[in-house]
Amino acid sequence: MGEFENMLHSDFMEPQFYIMFYTVVFLFGICIGSFLNVVILRLPKHESIISHKSPSHCMTCGERIRKRDLIPVFSWLFLRGKCHSCGEKISPRYPIVESLNGLLYVLTFWVLDLNAESIITCVMMSLLIVIAFMDWDTMEIDLIIVALLFLLAVPSAFFTDEVSVKDRIIGALIISVPFFIIGEISRIFIRKKTGEDFRAIELGDTILMIAAGALLGTQAVIVSALVGVIAAAVGGLINKYATGNSKFAFGPFLAIGIAVGALWGNNIADWYVGLLTAPLQQ
Repeated sequence: MGEFENMLHSDFMEPQFYIMFYTVVFLFGICIGSFLNVVILRLPKHESIISHKSPSHCMTCGERIRKRDLIPVFSWLFLRGKCHSCGEKISPRYPIVESLNGLLYVLTFWVLDLNAESIITCVMMSLLIVIAFMDWDTMEIDLIIVALLFLLAVPSAFFTDEVSVKDRIIGALIISVPFFIIGEISRIFIRKKTGEDFRAIELGDTILMIAAGALLGTQAVIVSALVGVIAAAVGGLINKYATGNSKFAFGPFLAIGIAVGALWGNNIADWYVGLLTAPLQQ
């Protein structure tokens, strides 16, 4: 990938190249996003995500979806968000997931350029989308998807040298250990107060941060956790106001934090450290 270093940030590239490149990236991303919808819907139900025996079908009438209606994003727009057979509304979440994946791919290449890190990060973004939406639906984080996220640390360590193995190990522990302790302590207090057996921070969230830390390293995972906690605080207040329920999935907000950490985590950490040390250097 060395020959492509700074390719997308080069002053010698014509505008037509960028339009073509990012269009192709977006279209590829929404196609992958279409598959992510299948995973998000079927994995919690323990249904096959690749078997031809379980073709895509309308969730209302059960009619098999035509091939021309499976074009990511565009088919939903052409059908005006309705099933071609029964006319029942199709959730806008399908094109949202597809578009989100495509946009995150474009953003990743725009920020990180064309290299091994950006390709690995795109895979990470797709896994984070699955984790976030499945946790939102089920209040559980699928450990198979988290394991895939953790395994990305292997090619990341092999193809990139920005994060050392030592830094990855520290990153895997620096957030997950406090999360685990907070979860255990909160479990005791919640059980005494309500009689219910659950944690303020569930084990799935803790394991997710182990994977994120191993993939991103210490600085970026700290930024990820801070962004995730802030996003969760805001989201929790909105959820409490809208529904009156204080329980909500933490995973989607951690996923947002991890995405931010992957793209800008080290820069944010360096900026903050520089801000703290600036008075000492004067």
